[in-house]
Amino acid sequence: MPEQFDLLAAAPATSAWLEDSEQVLALLDAWQELGWLRPLDRALTRFLYEQAPNCPPLALLAAALISHQLGHGHVCLDIGTTLAEPDFALSLPPEGADSGTAPLPSALLQSVQLKDWIATLADSEVVDSTTPETGLRPLVLVGQRLYLRRYWQYERNVVTDLRARLQSPLPVQEDFAQRLQALFAGSTQQPDWQLLACALAARGRFSIITGGPGTGKTTTVVRLLALLQTPAVSTGQPLRIRLAAPTGKAAARLTESIGRQVGELPVDEAVKAEIPTSVGTLHRLLGSLPNSRHFRHHRDNPLALDVLVIDEASMIDLEMMACVLAALPSNARLILLGDKDQLASVEAGAVLGDLCRNADQGFYSPDTQHWLQQVSGQSLATAELQQGDQSEHALEQQTAMLRFSHRFGGDSGIGELARAVNRCADQQARQLLQADKFADIQQRSLSKPNDPAFATCVLGSDQLPGYQSYLQRLNSARPPSATPADSDQWQEWARRVLKTFDQFQLLCAVRKGDWGVEAINQRVASLLHARGLLPADQGWYEGRPVLVTRNDYSLGLMNGDIGIALRIAEPALESGMQERQALRVAFPRNDGSGGIRFVLPSRLPEVDSVFAMTVHKSQGSEFTHAALVLPPARNPVLTKELVYTAITRASKRFTLLESRAGVFEEAVRTPVRRISGLQLD
Repeated sequence: MPEQFDLLAAAPATSAWLEDSEQVLALLDAWQELGWLRPLDRALTRFLYEQAPNCPPLALLAAALISHQLGHGHVCLDIGTTLAEPDFALSLPPEGADSGTAPLPSALLQSVQLKDWIATLADSEVVDSTTPETGLRPLVLVGQRLYLRRYWQYERNVVTDLRARLQSPLPVQEDFAQRLQALFAGSTQQPDWQLLACALAARGRFSIITGGPGTGKTTTVVRLLALLQTPAVSTGQPLRIRLAAPTGKAAARLTESIGRQVGELPVDEAVKAEIPTSVGTLHRLLGSLPNSRHFRHHRDNPLALDVLVIDEASMIDLEMMACVLAALPSNARLILLGDKDQLASVEAGAVLGDLCRNADQGFYSPDTQHWLQQVSGQSLATAELQQGDQSEHALEQQTAMLRFSHRFGGDSGIGELARAVNRCADQQARQLLQADKFADIQQRSLSKPNDPAFATCVLGSDQLPGYQSYLQRLNSARPPSATPADSDQWQEWARRVLKTFDQFQLLCAVRKGDWGVEAINQRVASLLHARGLLPADQGWYEGRPVLVTRNDYSLGLMNGDIGIALRIAEPALESGMQERQALRVAFPRNDGSGGIRFVLPSRLPEVDSVFAMTVHKSQGSEFTHAALVLPPARNPVLTKELVYTAITRASKRFTLLESRAGVFEEAVRTPVRRISGLQLD
């Protein structure tokens, strides 16, 4: 720990430490050594001090904290929120870090007043506060929100671009109502929100279709594309449509789903042929440039398309949203699909959540409601919508929330539990878990890391999928060793192993601690090895499941892809030698073909074992049985959005594993708050 901080350690825990810049830098050094701050956070502060030696201590501290908050998903630092509850707002000390002897933010800031901190920032030579549009300073102060200039610019660009799109509606054809109603001829819903979502999206350059699992977002967008493409095909000028998702896993799922539904459309084959069924990642769509955060497509080199659909939009961060809008032609349509109640992106920003603040209420203007009833032939009298103003709620006129779940009906415990969590109804959620009414949800208490209940859940049974199932599949159905490695038999075997693995997944809220991803991954590997199901529990071994954590376009592997190490037949290196088996990692192809690619472990980008994954990483995935493991203490990441996302990853069975009573309820009562200023109305 720095010598300067040793001198400060004996000082009283007051804001007197903030009277000298060198003391602040020493304090930040100590926080970094303890793992409270990233080297990047400390480096930014040192850089500002070198460029502006007269920069006041409170401004230097704020610079480190805004950088720190970006690492936690916040677009800016809210000074008022930080002062109200410093330790919790800043997540300091972080999970698993040494508390050391360093003062907590609450001690450091206990005498700082909001007006004084804001005044200090406004007067600093590193902060723009009056005319940021024309300034060049690295920090921007808007009210009590402090931004790094780059993120302030991203937010400003997103607001400007979306407002321009909302102010430029598109006309619909004379036969629009007839074609719309024909696509939903078999509907029994009144009103049918899928139909209404199609209508709204067809008339705008920007639209949002949000809804929970099973509400039919993909079905809706397939019909929407048919609705848009039919008149274009009839004129001989089909629309250029592209489909994208934030991750390879999400893109693969949409590719699989959309391919099936296009074939069932009640439209001409010529129209079906012009609806794409292949989905790519946003990075591939925009054209990632190596060793850069920039893309090949941007405002001066826009994408060549007429319609862009982005699925799993809750995972889009602010920077990516700004890049997408910059690369989109002004006359093109942008349609976002996603569940507004899921966790936000890993990177800074909660774009979909910010844009869908009023999605539940509707806030449709009288003109919008009249138009919807006219083209849909349905009444909105029972929809319980709030009446909005066209100018005040321009975004809401292009937002549709799908409200009926075809997957989780009234007899689904998963659906009921998800709805209770969404309402922050912690006691109702607990009662649902404890009652015997629903067979598809359960809770288990864990007294210690080696609790037998944990092993029972991990291994599974005939009635409840666990990891034992995929390992039994791996060992019981292996093709004969003489079968060529590129044969359909090896492909089918690997496909079945991967599919069986997807039947169960442990989900964690945190990475560190006894109930974090790192410890549980090792614990599960050791458990399966001890039961004779795995040949080893360290390094590379057959049966090891891995999660790709960095895109590798040369291999066609994306962040979030899951593969399993398998031994497959390899041809003999020389004539007369016997064939051998070599370890390869099997990944499903992301092109919708259902094929498998086998990759040498040494060629893989960064990967982690994935017996357990964070709930964040599970977004865009679905498992037959999902089990959420909660840590024993309060943590800022424990929110109702995290619990809801974990529950809705399960298609048939959800298990809650908890090591201390009350943590679940506390998480359900806590809605996530990503600090940002993204607001269109």
